[in-house]
Amino acid sequence: MASLTTIGNELYTGERSVPVVPRRKLWFMVTATILIVLALGTVVRGGFVFGIEFTGGSEFRVSGLEQATTEGAAETVEAIVPDTEARVATIGPDTLRVQTDAVTEEQAAEIRGALAEQYGVETGDVAFSFIGPSWGQDVSRQALLALVVFLGLVSVVLAVYFRTWKMSIAALASLAFDLLVTAGVYGIIGFEVTPAAVIGFLTILGYSLYDTVVVFDKVRENTAPGSSGTMLGQINLAVNQTIVRSINTSIVATLPIASILFIGAFALGAGTLRDIALALFIGTIVGTWSSIFVAAPVYAQLRQNDDIGDVQLKQKRDQGAVV
Repeated sequence: MASLTTIGNELYTGERSVPVVPRRKLWFMVTATILIVLALGTVVRGGFVFGIEFTGGSEFRVSGLEQATTEGAAETVEAIVPDTEARVATIGPDTLRVQTDAVTEEQAAEIRGALAEQYGVETGDVAFSFIGPSWGQDVSRQALLALVVFLGLVSVVLAVYFRTWKMSIAALASLAFDLLVTAGVYGIIGFEVTPAAVIGFLTILGYSLYDTVVVFDKVRENTAPGSSGTMLGQINLAVNQTIVRSINTSIVATLPIASILFIGAFALGAGTLRDIALALFIGTIVGTWSSIFVAAPVYAQLRQNDDIGDVQLKQKRDQGAVV
């Protein structure tokens, strides 16, 4: 059985090939199927679960606990306000967070007393705060603006750097896939979407873009003046030459994120870490897939009627070698 090093060398030289571009219609079908399944799953489950920062509501924090535990907290709150659904989480080893729909001041005082009695602490150790939905709306608006500006800059930079708008289109398709899949996983499983998660969504775009640029840079190198072969063949070769690097980069990037997610968030109970690390964990894996099986096939589809000679002539003209 060939070693991973041997396989990597054979992929780079072209002795071995993964048919990414020749079977691009298959990858388009797989991509569409993934998106449809996630969309239907999210709809069937009832849509996204947004955090209190987006929907507004009340929050209670019980601090000074010997060991934070969620047992009994929801029942305590719902016994006072039956028509609300309490969302309970631990914030570190000694703090408990309980989020509910908006409650009156009388209900808030009663809940504070009940939680203090439940966990054997003073009423002063149970903090109460009200969060209005306008703050979440402002966060959403700013996040959307940041996304639009980012995608606009990406399109311009890629078009200038690679001297073709087709790579910009392919890169944007890859980024859109990353966002939709990551959001779809949140929707279908019911993970709560918080501002930290939104930051994670935006952060994964940078990683995915890096991976895509690596592939496209190799495509440009393979179609430079003096190269031979067909356009689609050279795009597929570029993918094979970078596939091992993409996988290795993904593994290296995923390991520290996984440690934050599983050790920092679940073991130590750092809720904010969990929100952002979960988005990064999903997005890093999806970003590796999209750079190989979305960006490259989309670009190949856009260049299927071109040949390398046309590309080389355009490159010379862009460089001023041909008037």
